[in-house]
Amino acid sequence: MYWLELLVLILYTGALSFIFIYSLSQLNLVYIYRKARRKNAIAKSAEISEDYEYPMVTVQLPVYNELYVVERLIDAVSAFDWPRDKLEVQVLDDSNDETVQVIADKVKEWQDRGIDVVQIRRPERKGFKAGALQYGMSMAKGEYIAIFDADFIPEKSFLKNSVPHFEQDDKIGVVQTRWGHINEEYSMLTRLQAFGLNTHFFVEQNGRSQGGHFLNFNGTGGVWRKACIEDAGGWKADTLTEDLDLSYRAQLNGWRIFYTPDVVAPAELPAAMSAIKSQQYRWTKGAAETSIKLLPKVLKAPLSLSTKFHATFHLLNSAVFICIVITAFLSVPVLFIRNISDSWQTLMDISMIFLMGYVFLIIFYWNGFKHKREGFWKTVKDFVPQMFMLLSVFLGLSVHNAVAVFEGLIGKKTPFVRTPKFNITDKNGSWKGNKYFKKKINPLTALEGFLSLYFIGGLGMAFYFNDFALLPFHLLLSLGFLLVFYYTVQHTRHA
Repeated sequence: MYWLELLVLILYTGALSFIFIYSLSQLNLVYIYRKARRKNAIAKSAEISEDYEYPMVTVQLPVYNELYVVERLIDAVSAFDWPRDKLEVQVLDDSNDETVQVIADKVKEWQDRGIDVVQIRRPERKGFKAGALQYGMSMAKGEYIAIFDADFIPEKSFLKNSVPHFEQDDKIGVVQTRWGHINEEYSMLTRLQAFGLNTHFFVEQNGRSQGGHFLNFNGTGGVWRKACIEDAGGWKADTLTEDLDLSYRAQLNGWRIFYTPDVVAPAELPAAMSAIKSQQYRWTKGAAETSIKLLPKVLKAPLSLSTKFHATFHLLNSAVFICIVITAFLSVPVLFIRNISDSWQTLMDISMIFLMGYVFLIIFYWNGFKHKREGFWKTVKDFVPQMFMLLSVFLGLSVHNAVAVFEGLIGKKTPFVRTPKFNITDKNGSWKGNKYFKKKINPLTALEGFLSLYFIGGLGMAFYFNDFALLPFHLLLSLGFLLVFYYTVQHTRHA
């Protein structure tokens, strides 16, 4: 029993320590971001001078079976306020359903209106999105390449607000913009996703950019210098996050990513839990794969210690989910050990200190949430329930994401699973009848349901032992797993 207790406490404290240090890195980004805001140093939209020479821009639209949203995407980019003789649109179409004809008809419509838009079909869908981007680049006319996923609806001024930033410095390889959300108010799940993404784009991306640290192209809503892509070795399909991979390879070669949150690229958020899970799976597993591939190179590169520190935890951020699962699952035995043994009080006290990591994450999200909001107490009133629900769902997704991270770390390869798009832009939207919605429930969902009961048991133990130190944690966990289980089943039943 002694050695089992020791093993539990070592694993528990070790996982909490990683979360704590990761949270410190995020807290440092908050400091950098706030300092930049005070100095009014956050990048604005580009301004075009009278003698500006418009460069040739290729807009790439990687598409695979996007029947519900592809027309609005092509319409949006074809209407860009950019000289027509300097604009090329590539619809990189890997579809194998009626989307092919829908694209052909829409492309013909814009060609007849004088837009240089072409539907590009590869002989085989090799390399998924990365393969499509690389294939299109081989025939791209543009000096710069803008990329948009199918769920985006960029504004007419997007290129004018972003491309001129490249003139500041020949080593700017990417201009990344901020994502907007056209269906943020659709449901609690879309509001929580917007909450989390806004913090990433307002605080994290700004913090990395202003601190001179490595940041990432977000896969869409940005513009690349073609020479940068070529110099970094091109798009690779050996990870599920080809965007993170190329971003780091480019920055290791001396290129910069310029981030401008003032330019917004609106997009549709996944509305169904299964769609959220597929997106989270790809992001977390791909980040783990990229960390295995590139972290050794980052650590060996001639970079500052602070940049290596941030890059390390940036690449390893998905590993947080493994640590969350360890701390969550072991927190119930820890509660038991706290109340039946007097041998581990010092170690217990240390582990409770490391729980502060979750407090740091709350500070991190607070700074993303309060951006441009009026009134402190009104902001607090709005923030507290949303933060509570965000943490709950975040914890509830931890097992699903931890499995993805583990597969990435051990090198298990899986196909690129696209996130289904529903064309939901208001509260009346629905995914019922959507042909891309997978109606099969993953067996992991049953485990998520069981874990909600497991942590409800932890709540019961708190009252049994009259020890409420871990009660908030167990409350978040029990609710989070219950919500993820409920929404997965409910959304699939009503598909």
